Amino acid sequence: MAKRDYYEVLGVDPNASEEDIKKAFRKMAMKHHPDRHKGDKKEEENFKEVNEAYSVLSDSQKRKIYDQYGHEGVAAGAGAGGFGGFSDVFSDIFEDFFGGGRGGKRAARGNDLRYNLDISFEEAVFGVETKIKIPHWDICSKCHGTGARSSEDVKTCETCKGTGQIRLSQGLFTVSRTCHRCQGTGTRVTAACPACHGEKRIQREKTLSLKIPGGVETGSRLRLNSEGEPGESGGPPGDLYVFLTAKEHEFFKRSEDNILCDAFISFPQAALGAKIDVPTLKGSHSLKIPAGTLPGKVFELKGMGVPHLNGHGVGNQLVRINIHVPQKLNARQKELLEEYAKISDEKSEMEKEGLFHKVKNLF
Repeated sequence: MAKRDYYEVLGVDPNASEEDIKKAFRKMAMKHHPDRHKGDKKEEENFKEVNEAYSVLSDSQKRKIYDQYGHEGVAAGAGAGGFGGFSDVFSDIFEDFFGGGRGGKRAARGNDLRYNLDISFEEAVFGVETKIKIPHWDICSKCHGTGARSSEDVKTCETCKGTGQIRLSQGLFTVSRTCHRCQGTGTRVTAACPACHGEKRIQREKTLSLKIPGGVETGSRLRLNSEGEPGESGGPPGDLYVFLTAKEHEFFKRSEDNILCDAFISFPQAALGAKIDVPTLKGSHSLKIPAGTLPGKVFELKGMGVPHLNGHGVGNQLVRINIHVPQKLNARQKELLEEYAKISDEKSEMEKEGLFHKVKNLF
């Protein structure tokens, strides 16, 4: 039996974000969890299918392979199935299933951060290694993240008695909720750390090395794992996302993996043919202009474009020909052109096609 599309299994769009995929997985895992369907083999298979889909779509590399090549692409080693890497998701499901009565505040992952970086046209094409400085939160080294002046200033919360949970009885039911006074930590700080003022962390400037691959463009995004904000209660840090903006070039333009430019030649060069030097990002390149070249003609320089991002091959440079018309002529130039026009019996295109006569008849 053919496998279903992973996006269909989770009920998400192919453009869904990581957070949307995670939410959809939790929902579907809860729906098909075997503990809710004792002995139902079909629901067990559904649960396995949901887990397999998430194991691929939650991994950016596996997801990219799947988007390009489908199930066959990930079958050769992408490794679908299993519960590795989903502990945070399944811990949430566990809490939803059994009421979250484990006590204490669950370690929370730190927030992701965004950094906007401007790069030159050339750096976007060829790539660059650079350094960026970002504001970074570090766990306070003086209090080691407790927020207290000393260990003696960390007291057991009087409200929850150190459990981090408050139990409320309603008839036959007992409901546990996170303690509002200690926020689930089970402790309370009586005197704040003088270094971080009880915030548990300190902001510093951090320098990071960043390798930008060739072929990026405005809107490209790079992820630096674990360079985001630190997590709470020992949770893992978030990630840092670097959003790139490529500056425009004064001569070149870009269309996907191709570079576009204009070249100006004279009328004699267009009529008689010529060899001209065309600037490229890799230096000057000789281009042969055949005799009788018309304005607007586009020539292609193979391999002079943008490298394919995360792939093989390079785009091309497209050179569009323009005819330069001189604004001023000296007497000799004017004489020669008039003689050329007379010898050639030059007429305008409208005269040749009889368009003047046709337009006149309209009136």
